[in-house]
Amino acid sequence: MSVSTSVSARRLAATALAAGALVGAVALPATAADHAQPHRAAVEISGVQHDAPGRDDNSPRALNREWVDITNNTRGAVNLNDWTLSDNAGHTYTFHHYRLDGRATVRVHTGRGHDTRRDLFQDRHRELLDNRAGTVTLRNDHRRVVSAFSWGRHHGGRH
Repeated sequence: MSVSTSVSARRLAATALAAGALVGAVALPATAADHAQPHRAAVEISGVQHDAPGRDDNSPRALNREWVDITNNTRGAVNLNDWTLSDNAGHTYTFHHYRLDGRATVRVHTGRGHDTRRDLFQDRHRELLDNRAGTVTLRNDHRRVVSAFSWGRHHGGRH
């Protein structure tokens, strides 16, 4: 092997290393930017209708227009058995034998009705959620907070 071949091989190796470092440096900011996006919980409170349209007259229709949406953002089903949904006034709804499919949402209504895969009913006779301000909290079967949603004074949305 001649000296010129050895020098050429070293130059080729140095060029390949430099190109690899350049590609890595360019890819790094894109990867770091991906981590800056907000984390979405596997299961979260995705919406709340705390001030139902129409009259607040505690009629079955009015009560069922007050609801909380729970969304499973994962592909797999999540067993919500013994999970709880509570408000800041201490009212608590416990999920019994309910499995939320992947990428699905269930609406938990305040009033009475027949439970389905997409709608659950707390069977309450009075409105629970304050129209002006409040917080609803979803806890798992170990009583750990999974998601919370606030509205009104100094609040607004998930946290």
